[in-house]
Amino acid sequence: MLNDHYLSALFQPASVAVIGASEEARSVGHLIFKNLIDAGYRGQLHAVNPKRETVLGHPCVRSVEDIGRRIDLAVIATPARTLHAVVEQCGRAGVRNAVIVTALGPADSALERRILETARAAGLRLLGPGSLGILRPADGLNAALTRIAVASGDLALVSQSGAMCSVVLDWAATHHIGFSSVIALSTGLDVDFGETLDFLVHDPRTRYILLYVDRIRNARHFMSALRSAARVKPIILLKTGRHEPSGAPGGGTGASLADAVFDAAMRRAGVVRVQNVGQLFFAARALATGFRPRVEQLAIVTNGAGPGAIAADRAGDLGTPLVALSPQAQAALARLKVGGSRVGNPLDLGGDAPPERYRDAILALAEDASIRNVLVILSPHALTDPVDIAQAVIDVARQVSLSICCCWMGGGQVAQARNLLDQAGIPVFHAPEAAVELFHNISRFHRNQALLLQTAGRSDEAGRGGSGGARMLVEALLNQRRTVLSTMEAKALLRSFGVPVTQTMVAHDVTEALFVAEQIGFPVVMKIDSPDLHDKSEAGGVRLNLSATESVWSAFHDIVGTVRTRHPDARITGVSLEPYLHRPHGRELRLGVFRDAVFGPVISLGAGGAAAGHTADRAYALPPLNPVLARDLIDSPQVEALVAGVDGVPGIDRDALEQVLVAVSDLVCELPWVRELVIDPLIADEDGAIVADAHLVIDQGLPAGSDRYAHMAIHPYPGHLIQEWKMADGRIVRVRPVRPEDAALVQAFFDKLSPETRYFRFMEQLEELPPSLIDRFTQIDYDREMALLATTRTDNVETMIGSARYSLAPDGESVEFALVVADDWQRFGLGRRLMGALIDCARNKGYRNIVGDVLGNNPKMLRLMHGLGFEVQPHPEENTLRRVVKALHG
Repeated sequence: MLNDHYLSALFQPASVAVIGASEEARSVGHLIFKNLIDAGYRGQLHAVNPKRETVLGHPCVRSVEDIGRRIDLAVIATPARTLHAVVEQCGRAGVRNAVIVTALGPADSALERRILETARAAGLRLLGPGSLGILRPADGLNAALTRIAVASGDLALVSQSGAMCSVVLDWAATHHIGFSSVIALSTGLDVDFGETLDFLVHDPRTRYILLYVDRIRNARHFMSALRSAARVKPIILLKTGRHEPSGAPGGGTGASLADAVFDAAMRRAGVVRVQNVGQLFFAARALATGFRPRVEQLAIVTNGAGPGAIAADRAGDLGTPLVALSPQAQAALARLKVGGSRVGNPLDLGGDAPPERYRDAILALAEDASIRNVLVILSPHALTDPVDIAQAVIDVARQVSLSICCCWMGGGQVAQARNLLDQAGIPVFHAPEAAVELFHNISRFHRNQALLLQTAGRSDEAGRGGSGGARMLVEALLNQRRTVLSTMEAKALLRSFGVPVTQTMVAHDVTEALFVAEQIGFPVVMKIDSPDLHDKSEAGGVRLNLSATESVWSAFHDIVGTVRTRHPDARITGVSLEPYLHRPHGRELRLGVFRDAVFGPVISLGAGGAAAGHTADRAYALPPLNPVLARDLIDSPQVEALVAGVDGVPGIDRDALEQVLVAVSDLVCELPWVRELVIDPLIADEDGAIVADAHLVIDQGLPAGSDRYAHMAIHPYPGHLIQEWKMADGRIVRVRPVRPEDAALVQAFFDKLSPETRYFRFMEQLEELPPSLIDRFTQIDYDREMALLATTRTDNVETMIGSARYSLAPDGESVEFALVVADDWQRFGLGRRLMGALIDCARNKGYRNIVGDVLGNNPKMLRLMHGLGFEVQPHPEENTLRRVVKALHG
């Protein structure tokens, strides 16, 4: 059925067979079969073991093929040498899904491939090998290798590590936390994070998702599913392997780089990223209680200087700024005689602070508009009552709009107070560091959620403007079997995307150099031109501020001689000359692009020239970028200090730097051949930014027939789908993919629809469009959804007149469509053309069918569907509806 997710039979099976079920108490098959019985599994349960007649009182069959009915889930707990034969049996028996609990080693890769090929040929989906199993406590499903009692709840746990799964389950049991699902992916040989997240998004029992990640197999699928899920349900992620090397050129050890790239990806995915198991659950519990710090600045209230200093130090480690108290707040606190002789942040109330002092201090801080988050710390003192102070904090928390978190330090003396705060839904910790980490993680979550909503990519028609000419240039170079571009060629490509560059001309001998210098105009810069030398300065191949013909003559011979001495094998084609830039306030930046082994193209920004540092000193972002995302990169700690004004030197023109970053991002999106790009120096000052030097390496890029953005982990705005149609009556209609900023456009369109058109579109009498639905319509993932808007423009005002959209159906192979046209534009053929464009999009993405539900009393839509080649079928659940289906291939 269309509304059943295609993995429902795996995670919510109506029948389970345990292959390798045993009476041996220490065996894996015994434990899993016993877990299913003890959990009260309500489906059909079968034991499979050729050596047993019964297992735990249940009859046992020799093979899964002997069961005689189709099984939703087989749990395979047999020796590694038997796995392939068992998978073959499951395939012949028509088993839908299998969890392979047996672990395989690195030497078993050939066996893994055979198992996967056999399973795919039989249409059998696999979890594992080496999976801990699956738990759905509310369904009585405990098909997992664990002795831990797992309670029912609204958290879903998805982990690649069975060991970490056990650690998390044990921690959760100790803290009385329940789960909707526990899914152990292990190697992710077949079913992976992407498909599992798709299922959990549709799962009504799951409110929050916890992920434990070791490695990513398919970055596009992972990011697409993660971004779609994060729009609907909060996701908290714990990632290990932070010190694996990445694929950056000259990437050094890659220790911090791999983690920095992953962190950049998670910022764009809108998730909470944490560093340990404790943070994983603290973040989940805090989100569940409505804890919502939306800015990072923190105020600390304490009754001891030491605990306050510990919290401040941890905030500094994490880059969480302590907010400066306004003069008004300082005056109010001074009048209350709060803070002693010094009123600051952290705010020390004194060791003997009574409940009233805590209350008054928090109320005073709440009056300061710059303070949104407060950490309240209490350390035991002979003259304090932890319970009374906790109650005071609970009472004042209901009166103010602050995000309040508490740290009651100590043991037995504060246990009751901690319970009181916990019951009131206020996060409370034993140590200041953990409390600060929670603020940091959750505030970053809301910042990342804002980044998630950004849609970036070229908004003009691809093939016009820069990218069309650039593609031709790259293809010409590849046809010559060239991969390293000269500085002049690299700048030409950058210029074609609107990046400001200095004029560069190449001279092949000293005479040409003299004439080129005269043509450019003195002073000039001369650089060696060689495809083998990346760092021209290191090679001795750069001379600056050449102001006369004689200096050009000398510099040419000096450069060529120096480079030949230092690099005798390097090919030297001549020198390049360009104007010498005199920018007294100019900052030299390094803007780079490299191809990460997992996430594809990555953009980096940091200090350039002689100040260029280690990869850890740069900020990273995944393209595509728009101005908001570019500004986020500029505002990062690694870059902010480089561009800010200091000691009378004005800050750089941030708008100009934003434009360069967005233009480079457009180049990366549209030219999949780019393997490496280094712009160094990018000279920026208060008057703008310009590229002085660039190094660019290309390769063959994507295989023929690939999606044009297959090299990207995040699908950019598909500007190539923008079209202009001339309708039969001469009116011009512009059709384009939706953007998040179209919310007002969609609302105005809905408001003008007639009640009948609204009813036919939404199949209910909808008087208004809720904000959540507007968000759903305008904030889409172009990799798995599409929404085409038809608009007209009058007096420079854009008006929406129709929409056609599809989204991925739960079966994973089809898309579900919806179509609506403004009342005064019906009967002009707009609906037919919109559906035709939408069908082309779905076909090009490789989907098998496009499907929709139409009211039986909507004859116009049914006629349109029939005319477009849809098959009209009875609806499987509702007799007032018709299901329309069109095959997209074959």
